[in-house]
Amino acid sequence: MSYLNASVHESIRASRSSPFSHATPIVFVVDDDVSVRESLECLIRSAGWQPEVFATAHEFLARPRVLAPSCLVLDVTLPDLNGLDLQERLAVDRLDMPIIFITGYGSVPMTVKAMKAGAVEFLTKPFNDEVLLGAVRQALERSRTTLNHEAEIQELRERYVSLTPREQQVMALVVSGRLNKQVGGELGISEITVKAHRGQVRQKMKANSLADLVRMAAKLGSVSQAIHLA
Repeated sequence: MSYLNASVHESIRASRSSPFSHATPIVFVVDDDVSVRESLECLIRSAGWQPEVFATAHEFLARPRVLAPSCLVLDVTLPDLNGLDLQERLAVDRLDMPIIFITGYGSVPMTVKAMKAGAVEFLTKPFNDEVLLGAVRQALERSRTTLNHEAEIQELRERYVSLTPREQQVMALVVSGRLNKQVGGELGISEITVKAHRGQVRQKMKANSLADLVRMAAKLGSVSQAIHLA
């Protein structure tokens, strides 16, 4: 199997195992122009996504966060909170919701600021429907990837918390490259006991190999910083 084919198959497997692969994506629209809202609502629904429209930023902020791939089509000029300010607020707790800006008039500084802050696209009205739909597809894929990563990290944290303090110590030393004898020497326990703890760590963390365990530790961050060795 070629490298390309292997990558494709790996992508397919990841998609099938994703907790969000079958969730209907939601496309939020915030625009104070009712005609724009209605037009975008029909366009989004025709593409097979679930639209939710709002006239103001505060109406949108009152909507609880959703656990499904989503994105926000956002007008820059709003009656209460402008789009760029809303983008800053969403960057704090809704990183899984990419933003596509739309505006009746745009300036280069405004566009640069929005894109630097992570916007997927900045479109000036009137815009081509296919261009918008393409930006939405890109945003939803980014959202799905972020949600999957968050779910994976959360699962790893839960596994890590299930370890006893001693198992956490053993894990920290093992992933740093120490041999069983060295681990035992640092912790003041026998090599046989170290092996038993390693087995428990691998079982609870669901790691198939030491390499798996090292990758998990890397995703969790620096394990050693959270461990107080005896």
